[in-house]
Amino acid sequence: MPHATIALPPEITVLERGWLSANNMLFLGRDATALVDSGYCSNAQQTVALVESALQGRALDLLLNTHLHSDHCGGNAALQARWSQLRTQIPPGQWEHVQHWDPVALSYTPTGQDCPRFRADARLMPGSEVRLGDRAWQVHAAPGHDSHAVLLFEPASGVLISGDALWENGFGVVFPELDGEEAFADVAATLGLIERLAPRTVIPGHGGVFADVSEALARARRRLAGFEADPVKHARHAAKVLLKYKLLEWQQMPMAHVQAWLAATPYYARLHERYFGDRAAGQWADELVRELVAGGAARCEEGVLFNA
Repeated sequence: MPHATIALPPEITVLERGWLSANNMLFLGRDATALVDSGYCSNAQQTVALVESALQGRALDLLLNTHLHSDHCGGNAALQARWSQLRTQIPPGQWEHVQHWDPVALSYTPTGQDCPRFRADARLMPGSEVRLGDRAWQVHAAPGHDSHAVLLFEPASGVLISGDALWENGFGVVFPELDGEEAFADVAATLGLIERLAPRTVIPGHGGVFADVSEALARARRRLAGFEADPVKHARHAAKVLLKYKLLEWQQMPMAHVQAWLAATPYYARLHERYFGDRAAGQWADELVRELVAGGAARCEEGVLFNA
């Protein structure tokens, strides 16, 4: 079957990034420019350079975040330093945590990730519209992967910016579920919202732009059903994703340091206690590494873990 045609309005430039950084969506309007999501902090200078090049001498006026995980907002501070007039809008749920900068409540400290402090100037409210590239984009709540996430939809072009609510092959880890909330239902509701919006093209937080939305939704629902049937499988998947993410940042690290990082990262202690308490924490950490290696996501040589 031929692939569906991918069509984006000419004012949108998608900067597709590696998995360490979320994709960046740049809008060049007649009177203003905007960027959606800013990547991870270790790639921040690259993000600034990519955006600066694509702006072709213009200033960046507006920065939006679909949610505040570190791979989506870790470049905010660097962008704000480069363009001092830049206004930043974030989803409302963590507004106070950003204003008073609470890296624990924002998930950075518990997951062992970094995010330089940034400024937020306004709330990106679900139910409102925001002007990007001379078009009015709808803001919709998209809980599931993150309780406070939003997605952006432009009805005339049928383009959806989905964040981590829908990728071509799945969706992001359902972190609220791991904290004891019944968030799988939120994932299902968000997938239902996307189906009702009926986008023709999706720009995901990670991976390539795609147009076969019905197939992507079907894959996401199958994945969700598997996690609902086996929450421990989801927890194991989450633990490996977080370790793989850190390995993307490190690229290589002695196993002793990897084990020390796992032992010192609060989120791993929480997952171990909630789902894997039948084995010692060190044994569970070794299992995670072995599973990453067996799955081809890492390799271990002479006591050093390498990204693969």
